[in-house]
Amino acid sequence: MISALNRLVDLVEEHLEDDFDVTGLAGSSGTTEYHLRRMFSSLAGMSLSEYVRRRRMTAAVADVVRGEGDLLTIAVRYGYGSAEAFGRAFRAVHGAGPGEVRRDGGPLRTQPRLRFRLSVEGSIPMETRIVDRPAFRLAGHATRVPLVHEGVNPHIQRHITALPPEAHARLKALSDTEPPGLLQVSDALDPDDAELTYLHGVAVTGDIPGDLDVIEVPAGRWAVFRTDGPHPEALQKVWAATATEWFPSNPWRLRPGPSIVTILEHSDDFGTATCELWLAVEPA
Repeated sequence: MISALNRLVDLVEEHLEDDFDVTGLAGSSGTTEYHLRRMFSSLAGMSLSEYVRRRRMTAAVADVVRGEGDLLTIAVRYGYGSAEAFGRAFRAVHGAGPGEVRRDGGPLRTQPRLRFRLSVEGSIPMETRIVDRPAFRLAGHATRVPLVHEGVNPHIQRHITALPPEAHARLKALSDTEPPGLLQVSDALDPDDAELTYLHGVAVTGDIPGDLDVIEVPAGRWAVFRTDGPHPEALQKVWAATATEWFPSNPWRLRPGPSIVTILEHSDDFGTATCELWLAVEPA
């Protein structure tokens, strides 16, 4: 996987001015585009699409500052259909428009080229089990939220706190299968890793009230990681370690499907908790 990620970085550099075939690279590396993108995002702290945009704007700024051609020509060179679209991407990376940077020489924000290296530490004990599950459904209250790579996602927090207490009790009463209890579900990450569907709900095999949102989960295998300790720090550390330690060391890869967190036990102040992280997997 580390080798595949570095080949992906090389492919980005070779195609800063045009599109490239992530699916083909994944296939030739013995993995899937889904797993490759997810591992890139987990280890780099940004989506592949965001990295490509930053690298293209890092290259484009040299053309802008040198005054080589009008802005529309530079925009087309880096895959943008209009000067306006190029300007928005440029400003998002550099904090100023290309016209301002051409006039003033800055500000410039450079995205260095990434290089992935495997650090063999094994510093985080990981209590894991592989579970075969028949199809089930996730039912609850869903919303689309921006993806946040670090820290607490405030959009998810607002979604949960907006639910009345009786909504939580009602969901608990519906739970009738694993994963148990109230669940934190992330699903349907968009191709650019900008948004995902977050569902506050439960796993259900029985009837579901019509006013609840439903995610259909097909049969398949799951890697279940148990965490215990300070919350949410212990959960966050193990989640990160699945990408840096567990997947590189085990014959499994991520498959399309939701990621699920369930809190099995917790202290009164939620300072400590025992959790399970469920990730949909398939043989690598």
